[in-house]
Amino acid sequence: MKVLVTGTAGFIGSHVAQVLLARGDEVIGVDNLNDYYDVSLKQARLDRLIDQPGYTHVNADIADRAAVEKVFADHIPNRVINLAAQAGVRYAAENPHVYVSSNVTGFLHILEGCRRHGVEHLVYASTSSVYGANTNMPFSEHGSTEHPLTLYAATKKANEQMAHSYSHLYGIPTTGLRFFTVFGPWARPDMAPMLFAKAISEGSPVKLFNNGHHSRSFTYIDDIVEGVVRTLDRVPGKDPDWSGNKPDPATSGVAPYRIYNIGHQQPVQLLHFIEVLEDCFGKKAVKELLPLQAGDVPDTEADVSHLIANVGYRPKVSVEEGVANFVLWYRDYYKV
Repeated sequence: MKVLVTGTAGFIGSHVAQVLLARGDEVIGVDNLNDYYDVSLKQARLDRLIDQPGYTHVNADIADRAAVEKVFADHIPNRVINLAAQAGVRYAAENPHVYVSSNVTGFLHILEGCRRHGVEHLVYASTSSVYGANTNMPFSEHGSTEHPLTLYAATKKANEQMAHSYSHLYGIPTTGLRFFTVFGPWARPDMAPMLFAKAISEGSPVKLFNNGHHSRSFTYIDDIVEGVVRTLDRVPGKDPDWSGNKPDPATSGVAPYRIYNIGHQQPVQLLHFIEVLEDCFGKKAVKELLPLQAGDVPDTEADVSHLIANVGYRPKVSVEEGVANFVLWYRDYYKV
């Protein structure tokens, strides 16, 4: 297939592109390499892709309507994976406009490209943050997402609703993936595991909000990527081998539209995650206990029963195995 992947200089996008290329797909990668965080890390991810057969890179911002229209017109992709977005939950308080520009307006441009060029399936990144104030555990796709606690979560909830409208009006198969606390090699420097690793390796304080009493469905990057690729291959309403092609009455009922959680089913206490990092680095963390931050969700736990039933997959990499791989990469990349 020819697959358009946005955000290929990003953490998840670069890994997804690698897997698609390895299995023989052609990948059209789109990224603007913005300076929200270290551009050299983004370039290093992209350097792993750029010379591979089957990869074509387009330097563009999905918020640029003309640029997105040109990508679709020039390359006519069969399927699309939209992973480009303004990331970071807390940064939205400082720069809200960029979140709407990239995550909402940019997503509209992707939807329009899919509509105008007959794309077979759009898979896009959502987030477990959409569950917001919902305290019913584990988080299920059938649960409430009406009360997001951050603007970032609100933009991702908007993506899900926009996708549903396009699926209903134009018959475009769409699948939204709610990722749960992704970690692993090549992660963003603003993500908690990277911040923890940096602090432990340097001997500086590890800031633990909510006094470290958070629990998270930490999910290793390889598990996320396998979920993305498997759902790409499972087209709602079109896959002749899939008996679940009727709309899901709990999330739609009228459209070729799916929402899946992708997260490890065993939530991990934050303090245990720190302990595993300590073991891998061979150093104790200097812990700085802080109160719960506004917008933080104390706990997350993923219900992946629908992913298992419809896609035949569940995340399986343990936090111990995943952290060990992550620390090996971290030591090598940052020379520590």
